Amino acid sequence: MQEFDNLTENLSDDTIPPVPAAYQTPPSFSIKSWAEEDRPREKLMQKGRAALSDAELLAILLGSGTAKLSAVDVAKLVLKAAGNDLNALARFSLKELMRQKGIGEAKAITIMAALELGRRRKEADAAARTTITSSRDIYYLIRPHLQDLPHEEFWVILLNRANVVMRSVSISRGGVAGTVADPKLIFKEALEQLASSIILVHNHPSGNRNPSAADIGLTRKLKEGGLLLDLPVLDHLIYTDHGYFSFADEGLL
Repeated sequence: MQEFDNLTENLSDDTIPPVPAAYQTPPSFSIKSWAEEDRPREKLMQKGRAALSDAELLAILLGSGTAKLSAVDVAKLVLKAAGNDLNALARFSLKELMRQKGIGEAKAITIMAALELGRRRKEADAAARTTITSSRDIYYLIRPHLQDLPHEEFWVILLNRANVVMRSVSISRGGVAGTVADPKLIFKEALEQLASSIILVHNHPSGNRNPSAADIGLTRKLKEGGLLLDLPVLDHLIYTDHGYFSFADEGLL
């Protein structure tokens, strides 16, 4: 034992063999190792939020990456999975987000919450006192409610005598292929709010703007019911994320 102690005492740093490359600690992939001006948080503070890319903004939400990917790298992969389209990303479910590399439940929830806040901001902007003068007004009013939805929903917009929006009411929610709109519920909402007229709206998640035979039949039925109750149906809008179909504009009402 004494001889071993003497041997180790005589070893200097120069005589200790280098650690093989395979056993060396890999370089850090942390954003902290980047130049300060390249880090998303510091970049936002120094240059403002508009200076950041979508990936950098998303990286701030993620907070961290993986052992081999920075938060920005993970954000880029998530955006790539959505075709670099934030609207497409907003349609991702929790499970779809968690399938992406570096995204666990907590990060997926954070992303969904941020995108939902953005959607609600649009909704708040549209909620200001609005007068309906055309089908385009209807489209932009209802867009915050129906944008990015993977399923069908049926809404009714209640108007006063000056065509000012009183309320937008969700009537039903269905699947990808359709939803059921109960005329009794529609007219109940309108009568309780003392509306003077109504506008019908439902979305087609498929992106097909054309009305189905069921859409045409329901519109005719509701128009006739509205005439009996002195609640005229001014329009029925089929919403898609990339445009709409207006029964009134097409002379089908």
